[in-house]
Amino acid sequence: MAEVRDVLNEAAHAAGSIILEYFQGSFRIEKKDSVNNLVTEVDKLSEKVIIDIIKKYFPDHSIISEEVGELMQDSDYQWIIDPIDGTVNFAHGIPICCVSIGVRYKNEMLYGVVYNPMMDEFFFAEKDNGAYLNDEPISVSEKSDFETACLVTGFPYKWPVSKEHPIRVFERFIMQGLPVRRLGSAAIDLCWVACGRFDGFWEYNLNSWDVAAGYLIVQEAGGKITNFQGEQYSVFDKETLATNGLIHDEMLRLITVHE
Repeated sequence: MAEVRDVLNEAAHAAGSIILEYFQGSFRIEKKDSVNNLVTEVDKLSEKVIIDIIKKYFPDHSIISEEVGELMQDSDYQWIIDPIDGTVNFAHGIPICCVSIGVRYKNEMLYGVVYNPMMDEFFFAEKDNGAYLNDEPISVSEKSDFETACLVTGFPYKWPVSKEHPIRVFERFIMQGLPVRRLGSAAIDLCWVACGRFDGFWEYNLNSWDVAAGYLIVQEAGGKITNFQGEQYSVFDKETLATNGLIHDEMLRLITVHE
């Protein structure tokens, strides 16, 4: 019987090859529920090859994927797929996008892979077995001085129903003089927290396929991930805060100061 981690590896690299083939080329672009929420034919090609590989080895496993939705089976295993996280970047020829695949077993994240083929960066995590970048172990930063933290965030296409507009939260961070980046791929944001490039990340209105793999990668790299109330995180939450753990409380304070 095939090993899940081997199938993950095969599926992510197959999808990555498709993304590379079409990157900065010609392909159809469509709009989803808003003018800038895009899907390309490459998203669909990437998704198809991932699902075909999963079904080849594990036809009885359930799947949640961004474009096709839920393909449910009576199984304890669930694959959560984003065939291109960062589609807007991909559509504009910006090489910050990736394949993201997470595997849950009995409602617990077991494996996560995030692969950016343009940078040839392959992030992998297995529960209780650490996180890796191109087979080398990674860990979150050791920065505890919040004033010198480097952060990353993102903005949703539809603003969340919350007590405060996300722009006001963003403003509080930049008014502290903190460098805050916006890359356009939540999966990469999470991985770059996991490997210490960023010290913290927050975002509203993410979906399970955006965060499933990156969530486990952050945890296995020694980081902390919660919702905006500081509670245990679920990949189905709509508020995501991931940090090195040392600046988590400071970030929570700025996010929730007016609630």
